Amino acid sequence: MLAALGITGAAAQADAPQRVVSVNLCTDQLALDLAAPGQLVSVSRLAHDPKSSARVEKALALPTNGSGAEEVFMLNPDLVLAGTFTDPATVSMLRDLGIPVVLFAPAQSLSDVPDRIAQMGRALGREAEADRMIAAFKADLSALQDAPADRPRAALYYVNSYTSGDKSLAGDILNVAGFENAATQAGISTIGTLPLEQLILLAPDIIIQGRDYPGQSRSEDNFNHPALHALTGTVMAGELTDRDWICGTPQVLNAIRAMRDLRIRIGGTQ
Repeated sequence: MLAALGITGAAAQADAPQRVVSVNLCTDQLALDLAAPGQLVSVSRLAHDPKSSARVEKALALPTNGSGAEEVFMLNPDLVLAGTFTDPATVSMLRDLGIPVVLFAPAQSLSDVPDRIAQMGRALGREAEADRMIAAFKADLSALQDAPADRPRAALYYVNSYTSGDKSLAGDILNVAGFENAATQAGISTIGTLPLEQLILLAPDIIIQGRDYPGQSRSEDNFNHPALHALTGTVMAGELTDRDWICGTPQVLNAIRAMRDLRIRIGGTQ
């Protein structure tokens, strides 16, 4: 029986792709954590950006690609990992050239994270490693969940006045960390715009800003409006929605921990 299992395992490894190229930031990070040594041969350029990539240290050991079909084809991959928002022309061209492409949808909630891990495990032939990662993620997430009596109202506020509602990955992070999402009061369930005037009227307990990029852009003017900073009783938490919030990977646990600690610091119950 053990010998048969060993043969089955060896066959599965033989069938696994040997030259994998990732062209998407989120698939980069899952593949970096799950791929066998030498299996992943290139990641997207964003994987080397410390402001975007939660696995930049691992990514720096690999060359990057610009996600174009011609460049990826020259890398001679036997599997390409892409996102559902990857240029359809790129995906179509690679498939026409006989290269398998696996598409990963962006995570819309914390419950999507195990599904994305499992999908990556299947794509890479690393199901056992994926199962272990899923078990660890679920255990860590369970340990972070609580039901505080005091749930401060928080507003996520990005450039161009965008915000995230409860039915989004960022909104789920807020909820598990013990906050109410002010976007819900504004009727925003997923991603939408929250005009500055409406944000002022909502007067949330805390405002969590997106990243303020270098340089000057009118899209970031909402971050510095005097009316926003004149709010009394509202904590301006600054830029907290960083690289740990972007993708449906175990790194979201770091975002939950940071938000949970923030809630406790501003006077919320533990």
